Amino acid sequence: MSLNKDGSYTGFIKVQLKLVRPVSVPATKRVPQAGRPHPQGVKRRTSFYLPKGTVKHLHILSHTRASEVIDALLRKFTVIDNPRKFALFERSEKDEQVYLRKLGDDEQPLRLRLLAGPSEKVLSFILKENETGEVNWDAFTLPELHNFLLILQREEEEHVRRLRHRYARCRQKMQEALATRTPG
Repeated sequence: MSLNKDGSYTGFIKVQLKLVRPVSVPATKRVPQAGRPHPQGVKRRTSFYLPKGTVKHLHILSHTRASEVIDALLRKFTVIDNPRKFALFERSEKDEQVYLRKLGDDEQPLRLRLLAGPSEKVLSFILKENETGEVNWDAFTLPELHNFLLILQREEEEHVRRLRHRYARCRQKMQEALATRTPG
């Protein structure tokens, strides 16, 4: 780390990316064929999984906020997903237990790193999907939302099919039991 004249300081933080879902990046640009103009305003994207254990070092200022670190990481990998889909976590180890804590958007990772000292067991940073328990639907594109609806519809149809099958078996067993018994 180095101290600046204004009292702030700069330094590096190391962030491990532990993303479970694929990220979206701009698709490679293709040259339009003659007579087939490329429609304007159409954003092409492709999705892929970042390799497990990907680590990125960022050179930041002491007043750089966690939300700005997320933005910088996404820019470095040209990820075009909404930054609100991601969160920066601090990871610490104590008594062979691992603790994760989601950083607030305004927290300053370089200050935390300085206060924790050099040991990565005491403090390290991880970028993960934002798991607040509540889904921020505004962060998804229309095609992603349509896919969610299709998946939910398929799950619902499968659940209804299983329930109908279960009740049909119960009905059949009751009818068999009624048929084998004599009245009175």
